[in-house]
Amino acid sequence: MLRQNFIEELKRLENSLMEMGSKVKEMLEKSKSALLKKDEELAEEVIDMDDIVDKYNWEIEDKCLKLLALQQPMAHDLRVIAATMKIISDIERMGDYCVDIAKFTREFIKMPPLPINQNLINMFELVEKILCDSLAAFVNRDINFIMSVVEQDDAIDRTYYKIYDEIVEEIEHAPETAPQQIKLLMIARFLERIADHVTNVAERIYYMETGELKELHE
Repeated sequence: MLRQNFIEELKRLENSLMEMGSKVKEMLEKSKSALLKKDEELAEEVIDMDDIVDKYNWEIEDKCLKLLALQQPMAHDLRVIAATMKIISDIERMGDYCVDIAKFTREFIKMPPLPINQNLINMFELVEKILCDSLAAFVNRDINFIMSVVEQDDAIDRTYYKIYDEIVEEIEHAPETAPQQIKLLMIARFLERIADHVTNVAERIYYMETGELKELHE
C-alpha cells in the first residue's frame, strides 16, 4: 500500500469514527426528546439504534487491525490508529448509556406523571455540548480541548449533585413519587457517565497528537 493510499485509509477511518459519534449524538438527542415528550416510540428508536453503533465499532476496529498488520505504522500514524481503537470503545459505551436512558424513559412514561427536573434538562444540554466538542476536537486535532473538557465535566458533575440533592428532597416531601424520582436520578447518572467517557476521548486526542498520556479522572 503506497503512502498516499495509506493516508486515504486513515481519512476513511476518521470519517467512520465521526459517523459513529454522530449516531450516538443523535441517540442522545432523541433520548432527551423521548423523555420530555413522553414519547415511547422515540425511546424505542434509540434502543434500536444501538445495533448500528455496535456495527460501526466492529467495522472500525477491523479496519484498524488490518492497517496495523499490513502497514506496521510508526510514530504519529501508529498513535492515530491506537487512539481510534480506544475512542470507538468509549463512543460505543456512550451509546450503551443512551440506550439505558431510553429504557428508563420508557418505564418512566408508564408511571404517574411527574414534572422533569429543570437541572436534568440542563444536564442533557451540557452533555450534548461536550460530546459535540469532542468530535470536533478529534477532526481538528485540538489538544486544547483537554483543558476545556475538564471544566465542562466539572460543570456536569455539579449539575448531577444538584439533581441528586433535589430528588432526595422531593422524595422526603412526597414519598409516593420515589419510583419516578429514582428513574430520573438514574438517567442523570447515565448522563454523568457519558461525560466521563468524553474525557477519555480527550485523553486519547492529546496522546494521539503529543505522544504523552494525561490522566483527567481523579
